[in-house]
Amino acid sequence: AAASASPMPEGVTDLNYKPPPGRLGNLTAVQLHALQKFKKELIEEGNFVEERMDDALLLRFLRARKFDVAKAKEMLIATEKWRKEMNVDTIIEDFEFTEREQVNKYYPQYYHKMDKDGRPIYIERLGFLDLDALYKATTQERLINRFVQEYEKFAKYRVPACSKAVGHPVETSCTILDLHNVSMTSFYRVKDYIMQASSIGQDRYPERMGKFYIINAPWAFSAVWRAIKPWLDEVTVSKVDILGSNYKETLLKQIAAENLPVILGGTCDCPGGCDLSDAGPWNTKAQNGVAA
Repeated sequence: AAASASPMPEGVTDLNYKPPPGRLGNLTAVQLHALQKFKKELIEEGNFVEERMDDALLLRFLRARKFDVAKAKEMLIATEKWRKEMNVDTIIEDFEFTEREQVNKYYPQYYHKMDKDGRPIYIERLGFLDLDALYKATTQERLINRFVQEYEKFAKYRVPACSKAVGHPVETSCTILDLHNVSMTSFYRVKDYIMQASSIGQDRYPERMGKFYIINAPWAFSAVWRAIKPWLDEVTVSKVDILGSNYKETLLKQIAAENLPVILGGTCDCPGGCDLSDAGPWNTKAQNGVAA
């Protein structure tokens, strides 16, 4: 393999760590030049936010736009405008999602421990969706605020803690989307929220998806996936696994049993429920059996 044009990132203690292409420690000369140009232009144009825009973040925007500096800059500037409009910089402190426990009964969404590569695991169980009860407990706007707040916590607390725990940079999540009992009616009724959340994830937090498991997928869903797969970017396709009800073996290849909740085929059963424990290296209060 050709030597990287950029040095390894700081803080790597995992001697077996090999950075994937387009990351610090594995950049071509062209990619390194694009990174330097991107940063220089942002500084010169007054759009550089030093405390937030490290090289890893700039590289995520560059990878999302195939290292086209003009397109990456357009994407980043649009994100900064959105962050100001949404008051994202203070959303962790200012937004209080007091209805969390109630909402989790009708639409469970939560982070829980790490996969074998050190990624935070994000679990969403769409089959539990009870839209009428959900929108009595909260609003779509508050759900979106919570979604953004969780992304900010992911960047500020979860990913750094996971990186430290495994000794190499972790930038992405391992998502499990459980479609058990999902009806097309309920999916259709929540599609506005899902589309808004997906577009925020894609446009404002690029390159954050590491692995994506869709489990208990109905036959029709798998058929649609097979049809659209040839049209999708192969990098995206390689991250997605569509699984029916025999998903356990595949999940356990990527996630240690003690880190996977019992309800999904693992052995973890956090006191008070995995969905509310926020267990993981980012949460020192919830170190009940958390594997580092």
